[in-house]
Amino acid sequence: MMRQGAKQYVVARPLYSEESFAEEHAKVYRHRKTMLDHIKQYFTCDAKRAKNAALSLLPVIGWMKMYRIKEWLLSDIVSGVSTGLVAVLQGLAYCLLASLPPWYGLFSAFFPVIIYFFLGTSRHISVGPFPVLCLMIGSVVTRLVPDEGPPANITGFEGLTRDEQRVLVASSVTFLAGIMQLAMGVLQVGFVVMYLSDTLVSGFTTAAAIHILVSQLKFVLGLQVPGISGPLAIIYTLEIIFNKITSVNVCDVVISLVIMVVVFIVKELNDRFKSKLPVPIPIEVIMTVIACGVSYAFNFRAKYGIDIVGDIPQGYEPPLAPNVHIFQETAVEAFPMAIVGFAVAFSVAKVYSVKHDYTIDGNQELIAFGVSNIFGASFKSFAASTALSRSAVQESTGGKTQIAGLLSAIIVMIVTLAIGFLLNPLPKSVLGAVVIVNLKGMLMQFRDIPYLWRRDKPDCVVWLGTCIASILLGLDLGLAVGLGVELVSVVLRTQFPRCSVLANIKGTDIYKDRKDYTDIYEPVGVKIFRIPSPIFFANIEFFRSKLVEAVGFNPLRVLRKRNKAVRMIRKLLKKGDLQWTSKGFLNTSCGPIKESEDESNMEDLDLPTDFKDLPARIDWNGELPSNIVVPRVDIHSLILDFAAVSFLDISALKGLKTALKELIRVEVEVYIVACDPYILEKLHNCCFFDDEVQPSMFFLTLHDAMLHIIEKHPDSTEKKSDFDKIITTVTIHNPGGSLRSRDKNVPPTETKF
Repeated sequence: MMRQGAKQYVVARPLYSEESFAEEHAKVYRHRKTMLDHIKQYFTCDAKRAKNAALSLLPVIGWMKMYRIKEWLLSDIVSGVSTGLVAVLQGLAYCLLASLPPWYGLFSAFFPVIIYFFLGTSRHISVGPFPVLCLMIGSVVTRLVPDEGPPANITGFEGLTRDEQRVLVASSVTFLAGIMQLAMGVLQVGFVVMYLSDTLVSGFTTAAAIHILVSQLKFVLGLQVPGISGPLAIIYTLEIIFNKITSVNVCDVVISLVIMVVVFIVKELNDRFKSKLPVPIPIEVIMTVIACGVSYAFNFRAKYGIDIVGDIPQGYEPPLAPNVHIFQETAVEAFPMAIVGFAVAFSVAKVYSVKHDYTIDGNQELIAFGVSNIFGASFKSFAASTALSRSAVQESTGGKTQIAGLLSAIIVMIVTLAIGFLLNPLPKSVLGAVVIVNLKGMLMQFRDIPYLWRRDKPDCVVWLGTCIASILLGLDLGLAVGLGVELVSVVLRTQFPRCSVLANIKGTDIYKDRKDYTDIYEPVGVKIFRIPSPIFFANIEFFRSKLVEAVGFNPLRVLRKRNKAVRMIRKLLKKGDLQWTSKGFLNTSCGPIKESEDESNMEDLDLPTDFKDLPARIDWNGELPSNIVVPRVDIHSLILDFAAVSFLDISALKGLKTALKELIRVEVEVYIVACDPYILEKLHNCCFFDDEVQPSMFFLTLHDAMLHIIEKHPDSTEKKSDFDKIITTVTIHNPGGSLRSRDKNVPPTETKF
């Protein structure tokens, strides 16, 4: 009974199979473009397309036309100055991760920003050094130019100092990563970032934070620790640090602790009172200035032996051509750099585009970062992406467009050209402390583990696998392992889906898993099987095994047993040991009937049962001659719910057809419902149908098929005492509305069985 006041709707329509629906409703013909059509369209050019191409390649034209000078300019100036100060500090600090002299970080905070201003589609991200990328570059740099021992045998290293060799390696691998990003953007493959799930990126960046933390310990503790790269590098680095723990520089430790405590407290206050503060307090910049002044006034380097930034050359260095030999040595590392740099920047850009209601283009972002890295690498900068904290400063201080980014680059340029010498006495431990404090957000991602374990265990496995592999094997191999674990989890979910047997919810046309509900009805002799995934080569056997489990018998085994029984009955009739009477078969032999051991023509047992030369058709569920045993088949109809099946491959087509034939040959009628039109079209194109498997088995909905079965097998429903089970014609009454029916002359009725 439907509760009072509940809304009802009325539908009066014929029962539809796919064939009857297609006969009654004409389908719109749509011309499908061939591959040649797509190629012609891609290379066709007209004035409108040229204009759109220019606007897409130079997004700055689009937003500059709508720039509101009076409303936005002041906000962009404030944001640009604030972001520029942070960019200077982070450029110096993150450069230590790349194992390069600190001032090269200023180059990375300048050149890529200029190019992104013209080519980028995000208006809010701050382009420049990103700690994870810096660490990945540092591993390549220390592999080719180690702290101890000779550098790799690379043409072009002759006559260069160790720092110059490292800069050449960093700029060359950045140039190569830029080429890869540009190529992916031109080829329109920005979708590759979709394969990096949020879970994978979270585990990867958490592992990167651990690496960054360990790499900065030598600056915070004032120790001389050689750079190590490769698998288990973090273990070896920690071993060296623990062996030298008695040699820590107390002054560096005290400075680092003071910086970390103060910066952490003020950052927490910034977060708590961000709605009341006009701009966040730039505590890193303030503490850096104070540390510079104190270090200079008390001559920390001479008195306590701390390591400082040292002389920062004024101005920019001449362009540098990349080294092709280094390309060959670093191609494997450059690709994950290109992917990670783009993935992080695109994910941050997407957050701000949604918040401020504008669109970004993934392919154009690839082009923008590719050109930015190629241009920056020519001037000795290293790979650029975006730092989350720096982008947050640019957006939270009121930045509206990339004019704020351009102004931040100008601030960096002023420091590089004019006032960089003021940072000479800055202790490197201050930069290390600033880097460690800024890892808070990434390290706090460990809190995701309990949440993921409760909500989605396969995702938790991806997170843990990516994180652990990245920590132990390094970021490049760890990313590859994480992708492998992620793909395996996807394959396993589709290879072993949760199949279910459905039942009707009494008095409705709704069908649910029979294990989940009590008020259900299952007509005698009918099974409804649902598979909630695509069917393809990897899961077709799983599908068939689950189908056998659902129906309760193996149709091929039953078919072979029946054909053996028919072969035996035919022989007994021929010998006179068995006779046909009005009451059935009569055994006329004195002894029991022995089962034939004839193994000839075993392949014939898989063919449809042939009743020729027999006096009557055998009732397999009735009484058979003694000693002839055939498994019972208690169902007459099987419905396969294909509503969640999105595609079938050739292997699945063959397996499905075999399964259907086996069921049909044991006299089970099979119906497939809610099949996607494109799958149905594929079945026709692949000659799926024949004399046994016919298109008439396809029905529009599950309820259509059920009503067809009830109409065809009325005896099976009459075995139930409760007839009020399944609605056969749904009649919906819209209170206050009029009846809508396909046939106005036929009064709507509601009939139940």
